[in-house]
Amino acid sequence: MRGLCYFCLSILTQVSCSNLKVIGFFGHNVTLPCKYDTQTHGVLSFCWGRGMVPRSKCSDTIVSSQDGAVLHEESLRYQLLGSVTDGDVSLTILDAQWSDAGVYGCRLEIPGWFNDEKINTHLVMEEAPVELPVTQNWTLAAGQEILTTPVTNNVEVSDPTLDMFAVRTPEKFKAFLEVGNIGRAAAVLFSAMIIILIFVFRRRFLLKKTLQHHHTSTAENIYEEL
Repeated sequence: MRGLCYFCLSILTQVSCSNLKVIGFFGHNVTLPCKYDTQTHGVLSFCWGRGMVPRSKCSDTIVSSQDGAVLHEESLRYQLLGSVTDGDVSLTILDAQWSDAGVYGCRLEIPGWFNDEKINTHLVMEEAPVELPVTQNWTLAAGQEILTTPVTNNVEVSDPTLDMFAVRTPEKFKAFLEVGNIGRAAAVLFSAMIIILIFVFRRRFLLKKTLQHHHTSTAENIYEEL
């Protein structure tokens, strides 16, 4: 009796069973892993089903394959995107929905008694993380435009056109001010020269008029004496 118990235990320990947990995002594809070594076992038959792997086959079969050839597919949403002949029989659920959450079972049919490998995967569905858009904000400070570039999701944003504009604008403005100063200085100098010339000509004109008046007065005095 004891020997029979040992025999049963030895058979049961040959059955490999593992439990996994996978998190999927709503509206995205999610892959449930299931792989084996083809160099050791060759190409195996397998099946995928909803629920825990039962004693034989799969419960509520989704996909089944015989020696690498797919025999049954419940829906086109369930795809085997890996290399089946290389032992990658992972199940991909396209556009996963909330109703896809639950337990999935993968059975690898290894030749021999009680040699099958069982993989039970618990799929948990969650909301996909929100991807914040990268924005560029312009703020007005002290009469100048300053470009502030926030970093989102560790992504550095750089606009060489804006950088070139931000660098060259002050230089151009400074050069413009320098040209304006030169122009203003030239205008002031030109105006001063005109004023000086007017003052010189006016002084000469007054001096000439005074001399003429003096000569006229001298001539009248001589005439009176005669």
